[in-house]
Amino acid sequence: MTLADFLSQHSAVITVTLTRVRGSSPREVGATMYVADNAMRGTIGGGQLEYMAIDKARALLRKGVTEAEMDVPLGPEIGQCCGGRVELSLTLMDRASRAAALEADAKAQAARPVVQIHGAGHVGRALAQFFAHLPVRAILIDSRADELSQATDQVEHCLCPLPEAELRQAPAGSAFIVLTHDHALDFLLASEALARGDAAYVGMIGSATKRARFDRFCRDTAPHISTAALTCPMGAQGSADKRPEIIAAFITAEVMAALTSHQNSKRLHKNKKSPNHPTVRTSPNDDPTL
Repeated sequence: MTLADFLSQHSAVITVTLTRVRGSSPREVGATMYVADNAMRGTIGGGQLEYMAIDKARALLRKGVTEAEMDVPLGPEIGQCCGGRVELSLTLMDRASRAAALEADAKAQAARPVVQIHGAGHVGRALAQFFAHLPVRAILIDSRADELSQATDQVEHCLCPLPEAELRQAPAGSAFIVLTHDHALDFLLASEALARGDAAYVGMIGSATKRARFDRFCRDTAPHISTAALTCPMGAQGSADKRPEIIAAFITAEVMAALTSHQNSKRLHKNKKSPNHPTVRTSPNDDPTL
């Protein structure tokens, strides 16, 4: 359910936002969830903290109170062991705040990193199912209509006779997963992705032998392209299990780690260019979301 759908179904909604974090916390400053009398959307980290916030928000709705604050220690007294302390703001949404929330949500959706899955075979379809639940814009691309028709996920489908054209049009920081039905096409797409020089992840299905052949292919046909950034085999640190769903699970984790690292690097670069911009650190082991 989209935020627009959620807000259209509930006339009274409390916004719960993390406004301050000291020490360790399950979420970062700015994390938000929306609470109605019988539903919710989003999360501030789960656990007892979230249950307390939901109870508080629904109490405000019952009493007709429009705002409140919470200051919660994340320790044994509430059954959590994060060890930090958080402050929350709870505010009844009005027309202006609903419009602002929808605008912010639209911007966040537009800023999601693109993941192009080239190849709608067994592994490609399994990958699409995983990425459908993650904060990315996943696109399943193939020239075969029958293979795309078998995909049951909710990601975008692209029936395209020239998949390299889709690859060239992707924004900087995209992830490219290449696992087509044709080795020659794999080589073409992987080399195109590497030639861009701005991808967060380039992966190609195959063995160490296929990787060696691809390296030779690039040396012979495109020596200007470095293959150092190519991940092949993909998900190799996971499991020897060759079932499509298992392979896809490890590749998904690998891609999301690369996208997170890429986004963190962009944030650090932005902060270095803007030394007067305040940086909020939520904990020594902060793990920002995409």
